[in-house]
Amino acid sequence: MKDLVKYMAQALVDYPDDVGCTEVVGEQTSVIELRVAKDDLGKVIGKQGKTAKAMRTILSAASAKIHKRAVLEIIE
Repeated sequence: MKDLVKYMAQALVDYPDDVGCTEVVGEQTSVIELRVAKDDLGKVIGKQGKTAKAMRTILSAASAKIHKRAVLEIIE
């Protein structure tokens, strides 16, 4: 899941080398923390949060296949 989020974020931003992604794994839920450069934060979130919502939807669909729950947090 972490690699999927990192791949999507790197495709969106101007500074793909600054994209960092960590995963905190629990029993049923994984929290994926995404860090990007300050200049790229708006690109990852998108207008009215639509890009972030789309990334969360894709992550939910992918995590449902493995019967887990994944949450995406975008950190400044």
